[in-house]
Amino acid sequence: MATYALRINGRTHQVEGEPDDSLLSVLRYELDLTGSKFGCGEGACGACTVLVDDLAARSCVTRLAAVAGKSITTIEGLGGDRVHPVQQAFLDAEAFQCGYCTPGMVMAAVSLIEEGRVTDERSVREGLEGNLCRCTGYHNIVKAVQAAAGGAK
Repeated sequence: MATYALRINGRTHQVEGEPDDSLLSVLRYELDLTGSKFGCGEGACGACTVLVDDLAARSCVTRLAAVAGKSITTIEGLGGDRVHPVQQAFLDAEAFQCGYCTPGMVMAAVSLIEEGRVTDERSVREGLEGNLCRCTGYHNIVKAVQAAAGGAK
C-alpha cells in the first residue's frame, strides 16, 4: 500500500492504494465521485471516461500509479460551478435516454473537441467509436457534439 497525490477537478487528494488499483475504483469508492460509471471493466465501452491531462482516458483500465501527479477531470468537475457547453449541448439535443453512458460520452466529446478532431458527422462518429450507448441515442449525441464544437470555434 502506498500514498498517491492525485489532482482531481482542481483539488489535490491523498489516497492510499496499490499501484495496480484502477482509477475508477479510487474515484468511485474512495472519493465518492460516482459520475464515471463501471461498464465493462476492460476499457471497451467508455462509460468510465475521464480526462487525464486533458485527454480522454478509460479510468477502469488506468492504474493509480500511472496518474499520480497528473491532472484528472471527472464529469463532476467539468464545468466548475456552471454547466459545461458540451453538457448543455447534450441537454439541448436530448442526447441521452437512460443516461448511463452520458458522463463518458460527454468527457470523450470534450477531448475530441479540444483536440480539434470534430469536422463533420463522420469525424464525431469515428471519434466516439469506442463509447457505447446501449439505448442507441447516437443520432442526438452526434448532433450535440457537432453543436458544441461549433460553439467552441
